[in-house]
Amino acid sequence: MNSLAPRGEIGARHNLMSSAAAKKPRPKYLSLAALLFEIRLPAPAWVSGLHRLSGALLFFPFAAWLLYLLDTSLASEQGFVHVRSYLAMPIAKLGLLVFVWAYAHHFCAGIRFLFLDLNKGIDLPQARMTSFIVFAASIALTIFFAWRIW
Repeated sequence: MNSLAPRGEIGARHNLMSSAAAKKPRPKYLSLAALLFEIRLPAPAWVSGLHRLSGALLFFPFAAWLLYLLDTSLASEQGFVHVRSYLAMPIAKLGLLVFVWAYAHHFCAGIRFLFLDLNKGIDLPQARMTSFIVFAASIALTIFFAWRIW
């Protein structure tokens, strides 16, 4: 007990602290549904999150898929014909388009982040504008390659 404080003051301060803590709202644990539908993230946050997602997609499933296709096509003439007929299927073309989007978005967002590292485009209006430029460029590149693939 503090000898400098009056006798009843410590108990009153303790009651005030505990009542303030009891009135605070409980923390909200974020779920995927909350992140997607309840919380409105700004465009730079979406670019950052999709940059991570596209990087993970490029590394984990697509790298193995493309290496398998390359290995099969280079193994023999029959392997090349098999890969060519496989890539003619619509589901394979769709997978290829997802890969193209992931690459285009990761590339464009990476350039944006390099400019941010150079302290270019850090202000909020510029950050929003470059975020929308990244979205537009990656979608435009995906549409262009979709037109070329189909």
